[in-house]
Amino acid sequence: MKLYVIRHGNTDSNRLDIYNGKLLNEDINNIGIKQAQEASKKIKNLNLDLIICSPLLRTRHTCDIINSNKIKVIYDDRIEERNCGVLTNTKIDDFYYTEYWNYYSKVKIDKLETVPELFKRVNLFLDEIKKKYSGQNILLVTHGGVARAIHFYFNELPEDGQVEKYLPDNCEIREYSFN
Repeated sequence: MKLYVIRHGNTDSNRLDIYNGKLLNEDINNIGIKQAQEASKKIKNLNLDLIICSPLLRTRHTCDIINSNKIKVIYDDRIEERNCGVLTNTKIDDFYYTEYWNYYSKVKIDKLETVPELFKRVNLFLDEIKKKYSGQNILLVTHGGVARAIHFYFNELPEDGQVEKYLPDNCEIREYSFN
């Protein structure tokens, strides 16, 4: 069973280094549209059985563009982006690189979904699709935070807990195999 993961196309928040998360339901911009069009050329050649997509606008629009083979799409809120809480729509600063993406951080921010909470949500989702769609090739259209969690479902967490650098580029496609 192959699992392909694509992060949505570029958004204005991505371009401006703004925390967007699940509460800022923005669309992709013109750069993101072009990225998705390029990605669709690669996805067209994958042998996909199903696409599971986050229901947020930026992932839905990306999915519409990349799904040139008209594969069945299911929307699942378990692969929505991390909730940034009160950081939503604020400028990314040093906190993003030191604490926000540190698995072991003890800093509390109002309504912020912690990295362990995000990873648990995504791990439970992956455990379910592994059983439910055994033997099928699945594409997930999702977000940077969820893509990090997926990466660490298949790979060991770094000793220092810093997962920020594992962010895929917009419309980057990653491939994983369930054994």
